[in-house]
Amino acid sequence: MESYQHAGVSILSTERLGHNYHDKWLFKNLHIGLHRGDRIALVGANGAGKSSLLRILAGELNPTEGSVVRERGVRIGYLSQNPGFESLNSINDFIYSADNQQQSLIRKYEELVSLPDAEPRKLAELSDQISALDAWEYEHNIKGILSRLQITDFAQEISKLSGGQRKRLALAKLLIDEPDVYILDEPTNHLDIETIEWLEKLLTTGRKTVLLVTHDRYFLDTVCTEIRELNLGKMTTYAGRYSYYLEKRAEQEEEAAATLKRDRNLLRKELEWMRRQPQARGTKSKARIDAYHALEEKTKGLATDGDLQLAIKMSRQGSKILELENISKQFGAHRPIHDFSYVFKKGDRIGLAGRNGTGKSTFLNLVTGSITPDQGKITLGETTVLGYYQQGGLDIQDNERVIDIVKNVAEHINMANGEMLTASQLLTQFLFPPEKQFGFASKLSGGERKRLQLMRILMQNPNFLILDEPANDLDIDTLNILEDFLVNFPGILLLVSHDRYLLDRLTDQLFVFDGHGKITLYNGNYADYKLEHEEEQKAITSNSQKVTPALLETDARRKLSYKERREHDLLGEEIPVLEQRVSEKTNALNNTNDHLALADIAAEIEQLNQQLDTKMERWMELGEYI
Repeated sequence: MESYQHAGVSILSTERLGHNYHDKWLFKNLHIGLHRGDRIALVGANGAGKSSLLRILAGELNPTEGSVVRERGVRIGYLSQNPGFESLNSINDFIYSADNQQQSLIRKYEELVSLPDAEPRKLAELSDQISALDAWEYEHNIKGILSRLQITDFAQEISKLSGGQRKRLALAKLLIDEPDVYILDEPTNHLDIETIEWLEKLLTTGRKTVLLVTHDRYFLDTVCTEIRELNLGKMTTYAGRYSYYLEKRAEQEEEAAATLKRDRNLLRKELEWMRRQPQARGTKSKARIDAYHALEEKTKGLATDGDLQLAIKMSRQGSKILELENISKQFGAHRPIHDFSYVFKKGDRIGLAGRNGTGKSTFLNLVTGSITPDQGKITLGETTVLGYYQQGGLDIQDNERVIDIVKNVAEHINMANGEMLTASQLLTQFLFPPEKQFGFASKLSGGERKRLQLMRILMQNPNFLILDEPANDLDIDTLNILEDFLVNFPGILLLVSHDRYLLDRLTDQLFVFDGHGKITLYNGNYADYKLEHEEEQKAITSNSQKVTPALLETDARRKLSYKERREHDLLGEEIPVLEQRVSEKTNALNNTNDHLALADIAAEIEQLNQQLDTKMERWMELGEYI
């Protein structure tokens, strides 16, 4: 471990911070300091107190003891794992703050433009006010962030949003507000890979101050330049990126193991000495007895928490596994899968790639039989046993104990080495001690629930594992153990994950979804695919550009012609109209039960969105030279 000292005064710090949860101290006497420009990742096992610490620093939770000190006027933006929106009704209410003059004017302008009989005089007045505040670029940035995070219907009610949509909405608001300190709890959850890479660039541009918790190791290594580990209530600082932290922690673990071995040998000798002495304590050396008890406590403290065991028996797999023959699936005018065929073979390790909404979950639902294809045929082999790990997690009742959830699957479980374990023994191997086993499952942390869900799936001895975002809510250590198991899993693996590290390590083929029905088979992992795709895009750009005097102008000298400036202004008027039409058609879609009308409206929405994307792209392109 390296100590790391910052120059200057902390803009956010703690004094003798301590917090107690369920009669257990998560941490005590904790001292933390954040300086401008710090980009820090907080790591530690599930239950170590990472999320509680972020909430305390953000002012969302009062600590049991100690205090948080903030520089006067410092603005903190906090993204929680499960954002709440209090009494706010629409996305507009949340995004545009009434106390932010620029945002307030932009909202008024957007609402006025959406009216069919908007008064030109009022529009001109608002336009002048926005220009006076130099807020047009600000409005452009807001729309860019919202569009990137797939937020387009600003009139939509927040109560009707999914968990993923809520998380993206909360992230959008935080990025729009540009706080002095970004405190982010699992910011990559519910984002597709392209958006994660965009977020990486945004957080590393400028001198932003960032404190985050994430399981995404590529994201962590790209964004953060310092790691702070919360373990057994203590904080250790590593002045370097995640890869440096791993090296140093490995060295520490080797040293700790050697120390533990020496101490246990000494403890054994001291124990023999204690046993040889007479029962009368007065005849013994009090100092030596005290030293014995101190050593005993020390070796307890160095004992490891145990390793997660993932060695459950796999069902025998026959020659016929799963066959997809010309399958298609359509929802209204949207067709995510069209005429796709594939015969799964032994050893297949396939990742599903594509932006959110391109059909990956639909594909998994087809494979598992949750839905049926509109066309084509799916044939499951007689010996194929599917194990489906879904994002939704376990459906847990308030009065249900952990051990009951396991016993509902089986009382005894066959292991890969031929042993047979009871449900309680298996739970212990999965790091659920007896007090957890007989406690209520509703009190488990998010990561513990995911671990229990995975255990239940593996108990069914699957030979075809389907994992939909397995990394969410798991700490990095548990994730590493899961990866080691999956690397050696002899069955078929089908994986959906925004975790690029996971995709790179576990898959050697991709099904790439374009969102319009086409699924392309790519031989290679995600890193290979991204590199090849970037090279193709460079070649296309290079070939499409012709060397002209206009193209030789630098960006600094490039000026819009009158015609281009007029085009930009017209696009600025057309885009809100298109957005309003999309909003109206979406409302119509949600309020009709006529299946024929549904298909027509959905087709019109798709066509409008295509027009909107084209116009928005051109408007943003021209806007760079204004």
